[in-house]
Amino acid sequence: MTDAPMTARAASTATAGDILSSHLTAQAGAFLRALPTAVGEVGARPGTGAAPSGGTADLLRAVRRIGGLLHTFGATFEQSWAQESRTELRWLLNLLALEPGYVRRSARLLGALDALTGTEADGPGMLAGHAGAPKARALLDRQLTLARTRAHSTVLQELRSARLHALADRMTLLVAEAPLLDAAADRAGAVLLPQAAAAFTALTASTQQLPLQRAATPYGGDGLRRLGSVPAARGAMDADTALAADDAPWHRVRILVKRARYALEVCSRPAAELDELDQVLARHQDASDAAVTAATAARTPRITPATAYVLGVVHADQRLEVEAARYAFGRQWPELPPSLDGWLEIPPAEGGRGHTPAPRMA
Repeated sequence: MTDAPMTARAASTATAGDILSSHLTAQAGAFLRALPTAVGEVGARPGTGAAPSGGTADLLRAVRRIGGLLHTFGATFEQSWAQESRTELRWLLNLLALEPGYVRRSARLLGALDALTGTEADGPGMLAGHAGAPKARALLDRQLTLARTRAHSTVLQELRSARLHALADRMTLLVAEAPLLDAAADRAGAVLLPQAAAAFTALTASTQQLPLQRAATPYGGDGLRRLGSVPAARGAMDADTALAADDAPWHRVRILVKRARYALEVCSRPAAELDELDQVLARHQDASDAAVTAATAARTPRITPATAYVLGVVHADQRLEVEAARYAFGRQWPELPPSLDGWLEIPPAEGGRGHTPAPRMA
């Protein structure tokens, strides 16, 4: 969506409501345009379908941005409406992410296993010729195909539900008029910048709690042997629970990176550095999820010790990918804080309601 040009003076006097309404109208419109295509894609795609594309990807993009905007700038909207909308958008986001998550996990795990068992120019993989490799690959493929099929059925059912129709109705009303509070009539800078700054404060605070010192070496072998800060009762935890507790703060930071990205879009500021951080943390989450899948598969009843061994190696391989992503994040993060203040400005740029259209990113 492109707004009509405005003079610099008109842009500089834009209200918070002008800017928020314009962004919400654009994203709600994208939601409504993508929804029929996404439903059709899911209906036509078998349980072994590919990652989201076309309408599904556009719908995910709109859902993330509307939800992020309502979270960061929620104080500018009628509170019960904003909370209800965020809840429903989160439901749809989690629903749409189910099947693509299994697709990515399958590609990652089978690709890792093929690399470990294959022979390349620089020599054979450490599992080349291992007796348990074919059965481990077949087991992973079978379990992930079943999981994708179940996820596909769930998504297909929910996309025909009254709950989705109600959310679509909510988005239709949003295109016409957002339920803004009186404070939205104030100038954009006075209202939006403090709320955007709060998103960066939350991101910085959460990042400072990460064990970046432990992730400061390119080979994260120590991260495979020792966990970071987990609850005091970790002695009673099993390995999966302890690893999940160790990963959780990193997953939380990824959510905060996304919210900061979307806040910059509302403020018409570039977010290339945050895009890169988001990609690093996406690799971290994918590797973490894949490691859980490998560990679960290794506990499948009645598999051979050789098969379980191969799955254990794949699990360790993915945990090394987790550590590599943490190292990459730690290398990039120190470059960001000094520049954040310069981003949080709403310039008197030419363009509708004082901002340029948000870029089309995930």
